[in-house]
Amino acid sequence: MTDSITSALKIAASGLEAQSERMRVVSENVANARSTGETPGSDPYRRKTVAFTSEIDRLLGADLVRIKSVGTDRSDFKMEHDPGNPAADKDGYVKMPNVNMLVEMSDMREANRSYEANLQVIKQARELINLTIDLMRG
Repeated sequence: MTDSITSALKIAASGLEAQSERMRVVSENVANARSTGETPGSDPYRRKTVAFTSEIDRLLGADLVRIKSVGTDRSDFKMEHDPGNPAADKDGYVKMPNVNMLVEMSDMREANRSYEANLQVIKQARELINLTIDLMRG
């Protein structure tokens, strides 16, 4: 069994990894928020989602967070009237991605705050390790 400071570091590191992947997926959604299909009637970009899972680390005796899967949001596409778009159907409507910028910005903010919280845990654990080393020296 490892000490509690090392466990805290590994748990926080797993959170950093998970939130980093989440931010990558949200960034991809934002970048493709206006990506339509290339031909009339073709589907545009479909929003991606992230699912987390808890994984037991038997050596640590603690739960770590992991990405369970990166899936797709199966909600309907929005239709937008844009007759000049190459992806427009015969009536001039284009299927637009099912990306809602308010949801993406909210997800990005939450992922960023979680990332910062895990980073703070790592900083505090490092500080405790340094204090312990200083105490042992003197």
